[in-house]
Amino acid sequence: MKTCLQIAGVLQIALSLAHFDFARRFGWHEELQRVSLLTRQIFWVHTGFLMLVLAGFGGVSLLCADDLLMHSPLARAVLGGLSVFWIARWYCQFFVYRPELWRGNSLNTLAHILFAALWTFLAGVYITAFCHQF
Repeated sequence: MKTCLQIAGVLQIALSLAHFDFARRFGWHEELQRVSLLTRQIFWVHTGFLMLVLAGFGGVSLLCADDLLMHSPLARAVLGGLSVFWIARWYCQFFVYRPELWRGNSLNTLAHILFAALWTFLAGVYITAFCHQF
């Protein structure tokens, strides 16, 4: 379980860093020119905070895996929160993002499959570690 938490940590740090390329890949700079300044700034601030949250989740999982596996109220709270976060992200992958975003485009379909697998792995790791608290 420790190794799984550490792998989850590395993956979340990588995901945080990948956001730098997402802006280019998805053409965010160009797309956001069509929205109000307030919306554009909120988008960038929220993206930055998401990157920090992912890096933080990753750092805790990578560097504090032993502590997360100790039976404690803090470990339960952290693992429970991470479980809810990744379950919600998994849900969005299948029930919020519309299939026409990826169907018919082999690169987007591959990305959909890989991200679905990533969300499943992350949710599974944290749910399993959370359940082991009891």
